[in-house]
Amino acid sequence: MEEVYLAKPTAALQTEYMDFYEEWVASGETMVPWVISQDPTDFAAMLQLLHDNAAGVNQPDGWVPSSTFWLVTGRNRIVGAVNIRHRLTEWLVHHGGHIGYGIRPSERRKGYATKQLALALIETRRLGINRALVICDAANTASERTILRNGGIQDADFIEEDGNVLHRFWIEC
Repeated sequence: MEEVYLAKPTAALQTEYMDFYEEWVASGETMVPWVISQDPTDFAAMLQLLHDNAAGVNQPDGWVPSSTFWLVTGRNRIVGAVNIRHRLTEWLVHHGGHIGYGIRPSERRKGYATKQLALALIETRRLGINRALVICDAANTASERTILRNGGIQDADFIEEDGNVLHRFWIEC
């Protein structure tokens, strides 16, 4: 695994981000976290959306402010993305948690997810959150291992209306 850092989204990384985005689209997988599913064709508009989300402005009703970071290697390759919600709603307590993260398909199983979550927990602490809720599908054992490696303590599962089971973990920041 290369050395990595979290970077705030910036126009300087547009080419690298487009490569990251296009790989996700080509994979056919659900894009996680949700922010990477935003169409980056108008890159400046996408960056403005992310900036607005972090500032808590121009958001749909019921949304909370959230900060997005890209996991970047020393060669400026974007290998992951993380979205940190600044507070929880009742829906997020069950379905989303504070932190959503994903690693591009070609870079999985290299330790990036564990490092990304560790770095995200530092950012979460900077936001004044001392204890973060992180949630994953019960079937996503790789994400569960990542959460446990970062100190996750399992809380009660939540079962969605369609029967999908979500594992819920708290992590001290």
